[in-house]
Parts: sequence; C-alpha cells; structure tokens
Amino acid sequence: MILRPFSHPILPVITKLAFLNIKFQPGRKMANVSMAMKQFSRRISTISSNNNPFSVCVVGSGPAGFYTAEKILKKHEEARVDIIDRLPTPFGLVRSGVAPDHPETKIVMNQFSRVVQNDRCSFFGNVALGSSVSLSELRDFYDVVVLAYGAESDRVLGVPGEDLKGIYSAREFVWWYNGHPDYSQLDPDLKSNDTAVVLGQGNVALDVARILLRPTAELASTDIASHAVAALEESCVRKVYLVGRRGPVQAACTAKELRELLGTKGLSVNINEADLAKTPADEEELRNNRIHRRIYELLSKAASSGASTSSAERQLNFVFFRKPDRFLESDTRSGCVAGVRLEKTVVRENGGKQVAIGTGDFEEIQSGLVLKSIGYKSVPVDGLPFDHNRGVVPNIEGRVTSDDASAADGLQQFEKGLYVCGWLKRGPTGIIATNLYCAEGTVNSISEDIEKGVLTPLSISTRKPGREGLLQLLDSKNIRYVPFESWEKIDNEEKRQGWLKNKPREKLTTWTELMKTASD
Repeated sequence: MILRPFSHPILPVITKLAFLNIKFQPGRKMANVSMAMKQFSRRISTISSNNNPFSVCVVGSGPAGFYTAEKILKKHEEARVDIIDRLPTPFGLVRSGVAPDHPETKIVMNQFSRVVQNDRCSFFGNVALGSSVSLSELRDFYDVVVLAYGAESDRVLGVPGEDLKGIYSAREFVWWYNGHPDYSQLDPDLKSNDTAVVLGQGNVALDVARILLRPTAELASTDIASHAVAALEESCVRKVYLVGRRGPVQAACTAKELRELLGTKGLSVNINEADLAKTPADEEELRNNRIHRRIYELLSKAASSGASTSSAERQLNFVFFRKPDRFLESDTRSGCVAGVRLEKTVVRENGGKQVAIGTGDFEEIQSGLVLKSIGYKSVPVDGLPFDHNRGVVPNIEGRVTSDDASAADGLQQFEKGLYVCGWLKRGPTGIIATNLYCAEGTVNSISEDIEKGVLTPLSISTRKPGREGLLQLLDSKNIRYVPFESWEKIDNEEKRQGWLKNKPREKLTTWTELMKTASD
C-alpha cells in the first residue's frame, strides 16, 4: 500500500492560526466574536495574496529602475522584484553621469541601497539584456518586465568630418572622468590643445566645461577617476567655447549649473553683449518662463561685469546663434580634427517654438578637441518596438504599444506585461527627480493592469518561474552575476582606497578590477 500525504484546503489556515493570534474565550460576547471573525477574514486574505506573488524584472539600475522597484514594493506586498544591469555596479548615471564635484546629488544612492536590501528585492549585476538574457526569455520568466536601461548611445549631427579623431560625445567624456569601465581607456588628448569646443549649452555641456576649466586641486578631493585627474593636471586646455544654436533666452541649462560654472575660480567669462539683445518673442518667452528669465539675468550680469581680465588663468567663451556646419581636418595630423566651421543663425518662430535658421554666413574656431553635447540616445533590443526617430520605446503611460495594429480589443494594443520607464519612455530629458514621477506613472499602469486581471496567472500551473528561471539560465550559460552583497565589497574597497587619498572613494575603473573585487 502506498501512503500519500493527507491534504485538505483547511490545512494552510490551521497552520496560520498562531500567526493570526485570534483567541476565542468562553463567555466572549458575540460582538467580539464577530470582530474576531472579520480580523480572521482579513488575515486569510493577506495570506492568500502572499501565497500568490507576482514576479517583476526591472532592467536597468539607474534612478528610473530603482524608483520603479521602490514603488512596486511599496504598492504591492506580494511583488518580488529583481533588478538586472549589464554593469557589476548599480546606480547608473548617479555613479557614472553625475559630476564628481556634485556629491550632494549622489546621496540618493543611500535611498536606492535601502530598496535593494528589502527581502523581496534582488540585484543582478553583470547581466546584459540581449547577450546574457534575451527580452523574450525575461518575458517568459517574469509576470512584469520594466525596461529602464536609459540611453547608452549618442545623437549625431550628421555633418562632414564628424568621425575625425579628437571629436568625442560628452557622454564618452563624462564616463571617462567618472571611471566608467567601458571608457577608462578613452585617453582624450588634453596636452596638444589649448582650446576645446563644446557643442551644446545644456547641463551636461556646462559640466564638461567646468571639469576642463576647474583647478585640479579642487577636483582631486572628489570621487573623480584617478586617470582623469592625472590627465587634467597635465592639460594644456585654457580656453573653452560653449556653442549654442539659439540665443541666451533659449539656453537649455539650469540656473544652478550656470551659476556654479560662472563662479569657477580664476575664470574669465566672455559673452558678446550684442547676443543679449531681445526680440519681442524673446520678451514674451522671458515673461512666461521664470527659469529662462533667471538664466538670462545671470548671463547678462556676467557680460556686464567685465569678467574677461588678462590676469585670469582660464577663459570661457559663450558663443550664441551658431550651428556646426562641418569639422575641419588638420593639415599636419591626418584624420584628426583641427577646428569647427560654424554657420551663423537667427531665431524664428515655427509651430509655437523658436528655432535656429541658418543665414549662410560662416566662421571657424580652431581646436583639436571637440565635445558634442547634443543629446543621449537609447538603443533598441531584439523583440522590442522602437521609435528610431525619437529614440524611445513607443508607449502609453509606460505600457509598451504593440506592433500589431490589427488588434480590435483596446488592451491588445499593448505588449502584455511589458513596460518602460525613464529616458527609454520619455527621451533623455529632466533631472534625477524627474524619474520619480515617471516611475509613479508606470507603476500606476502596472497596478491598473493587475486590478483588471490582465497580469493575473490563470492557475498555479501557469505561474512564471521568476527569479528561479533567471538563475537557471545564467547558470546554464556560466554567467557570473554580481549580487548586491558583492557590489558592497566593491563599495567598501573603493571607500578604503579613497580614505587613503582623502577622497570619498577611489573608483575601480576596469572590468577586471571590479569583477575580481566582487568575487574576493
């Protein structure tokens, strides 16, 4: 005779009675019994919910990814969240994009660390979407997949000479001085040039200009990569041109970033006062936009203060109403950039916006170092709908829209269980806090779909494997992932080395160093 374990639906309830802590005593009034039964019902509902968890995979461990994970964990007690990232280090652009002399901005990493320390959340570093695991595999493993991997490429100008040596994107340069392992060997030539041209006037452009012009003694006490400090100490760059297509009224930076750049020690600031002349359209724009008004005031004050003194060690030149027409090749160094040809522009209203129109007049700036700060760009992956013109994933409130335009049911126009957040959702705009509201919108969409039953498993037999499926796949491919505990080893080692140099941390900047430290 074969003995089979006895099973009955009431058994799970009986095993939880101690947890429920509901006591029935002789003589208890019926009202109290009724109250106890209501409590019993609520607890049973909670147990049922916790016994039917849904799995979530967030791709990307930057602000968008962590804010998404945090909101899901808070809103859904039954959720289990895994965050994967192709790097062995978490925090995305907070680590590799925020300027080293902005430590206050990086405090948010403490908040993100608390998220992943939740028992229902795990981090998997060194797991790349596309090579380590495909999108289709993730969708097979998880009930919900949220893509928040940001933008790891750059927009292009599409002008002649853009591929000459000495021309870099601002992203590449930022990742170089921030110790990103993909760009620690970039080695920009700062010795052969006394002039650098930065195309763009947004916050990233201002960061790049400030790093080039700020005294290295001030940078040395930050978490800037050691190879960048060494190169900047030997840099011959003393003059930076910040070039913008439109005028000072339309400058895309924030007042905080501009104020900091203008206050750089030993810096001469040059602005053509004629560029500050305002049109009626400019006046209207300044009346309606407090931020632009404050930026214009700062630029006007810098232009009128006579900051361009001969005793200044370094020089910053704001160049407005210019757009790049072509890059000039050096006569003596084949394949290397020697300057930029700029076309003068005027600003005209077009469709409610003020746009730059070329005039046919040109001028040149000689420089062997050009940094393009014209915008980041997201990259697609196999199986993902993608708008190549906008560089985003087509979505409605974070739900990825389907390529199948023939679906009649409104819900079927979306890719079931697939969502986006951050730059991949809205484009490379905003500050870190912008991702908080972006994540809230995406998580609200997920919650609505759960409530409607769109994401509910039909039965236990159809439940997706979640983390277990991912672990089995990584094991079968012999991929060594980096859990958060191993990241903490990297974190501790960087802080230890930084303490020896009076820095917050000394970043490990190569894949070999990072992976070795993670495994020690």
